[in-house]
Amino acid sequence: MLGENPQTIRENMANLLEASKEIGLEVNPEKTKYMIMSRDENIVRNGNIKIGNLSFEEVEKFKYLGATVTNINDTREEIKHRITMGNTCYYSVEKLLSSSLLSKNVKVRIYKTVILPVVLYGCETWTLTLREEHSLRVFENKVLRKIFGAKREEVTGEWRKLHNTELHALYSSPNIIRNIKSRRLRWAGHVARMVSKFCKNGPQFVMDDDDNDDEGACGQS
Repeated sequence: MLGENPQTIRENMANLLEASKEIGLEVNPEKTKYMIMSRDENIVRNGNIKIGNLSFEEVEKFKYLGATVTNINDTREEIKHRITMGNTCYYSVEKLLSSSLLSKNVKVRIYKTVILPVVLYGCETWTLTLREEHSLRVFENKVLRKIFGAKREEVTGEWRKLHNTELHALYSSPNIIRNIKSRRLRWAGHVARMVSKFCKNGPQFVMDDDDNDDEGACGQS
């Protein structure tokens, strides 16, 4: 439930409580929280909000559909959590990724279908800094090194880790950062078409990627 100010929240919540009673349902105040979202550090926090005899706790963050939402709209914590979940998933299939019985194509498919969706869940709304991009690249390179193994030097005969450029040449698919940007553009296109469906004279959206070799996309709503 969304509102531009506490008064709107109170009115909407009162309507929800009334509608719930009509069908025999009750709102549990222990499981119902509210949050004021703003990047202004000086914004006044109202604390718990009371509606009738019920009191709802104000929180700084909460889980919504599996993703962490914070009151300053900061996605860093969610990205860290996604990488942690990806590591858990990676270690659960590590033996498969290092197995000599499976081809590298099968291992790549395991990465794309089992590990990557866990990491990229909700990435369409992420705001990436260079630090987050680096963390995501390090995670992906670790998985790819497990898949493709080491390389033996022809001259010395010694084994060494594959360089990042060698890894992505073998992977031959968009890296994790390019994947995220592609999903964000796709999601923005869905939003633009959704607005155009309900608003005949809506705003115009222009979406462009930061990379020079990525094609921009534009849509009108």
